[in-house]
Amino acid sequence: MNFKFKNVYLNATSIVAGPYEKRTIFINYFDEIYDDLYLGEKSWELAEIKLIHESVNILLSKTNMERENINIHLSGDLLNQLVATNYASAKIGIPLIGVYAACATSTLSLILGSILVDNYLKNAICSTSSHNAAAEKQFRYPVEYGGPKRCVTTFTTTAGCSALISRNKKGVRIDTGTIGTVVDMGVKDVYNMGAVMAPAAARVLVDHLRANKRKASYYDLILTGDLGIYGSKIFEEYLKSEYGIILDNYKDAGSMVYDNKKYAGGSGPACMPLVAYGYIFSKLKKHEYKKVLLIATGALHNQTLCNEKMSIPAIAHAISLEAL
Repeated sequence: MNFKFKNVYLNATSIVAGPYEKRTIFINYFDEIYDDLYLGEKSWELAEIKLIHESVNILLSKTNMERENINIHLSGDLLNQLVATNYASAKIGIPLIGVYAACATSTLSLILGSILVDNYLKNAICSTSSHNAAAEKQFRYPVEYGGPKRCVTTFTTTAGCSALISRNKKGVRIDTGTIGTVVDMGVKDVYNMGAVMAPAAARVLVDHLRANKRKASYYDLILTGDLGIYGSKIFEEYLKSEYGIILDNYKDAGSMVYDNKKYAGGSGPACMPLVAYGYIFSKLKKHEYKKVLLIATGALHNQTLCNEKMSIPAIAHAISLEAL
């Protein structure tokens, strides 16, 4: 399903990052950086709540907006029942729509927020977060276990990211949004999320191009969320073999955010906005990019079904941004 937006703009963004992200090349685009995973809190879960809360506070400060002037907050995270979002929302005090699309939450929240702003509301804040230790504890082994990681395993990012969208013609224009379709290719390996999500990314890209009657070359950059160095190769090979599409304007946020000699790439809902809300947003405002397509990808599994040896379904959502 594709949406063409008439009057929606991404006005401003905020990024609160963790200690591992401090080592990335995007450090100058972050608003606040913490030196430890606890962020001064007693648990990793409390730390993730703080990531969302602070990213919203910083965004409000940057835009000189009061909470009372924000119509809706769309936010999501990886923790069970969106607890980081829900607890943060109790402090933020803005009407909330909880959004879950795993690591595709950032683009889904932007699409949903854009639909609301284009038709009903004046503005919306779209947030997402992930926390390395909290997510690893829930979806893989606890960090204390010290289990070795396979070469294809990505590293969950630690960050809270927020964006203000409105009808105010400032920042960059949100052009189109494409809701993805769940794809299940039978992959059961929870340590190889790139292989799980790559076909879903290819599917939504093809759907987006067909719906908007565009070629991939229409964009200066096509950016996937967190396929990593192995998943992004699968994505390109799958596009070529299944759809005959060859990309020469493609990058993956997960492959960019960390030193790939150590990790297979970054992952988590915050992975895409860590790159897009700072670096990409800045290049669009400077007209160094004119048209960018963001494709965030998510694996829709949980511990129970993986323990029961079920295959892992995936989804991807796409949103296009254009310089003013």
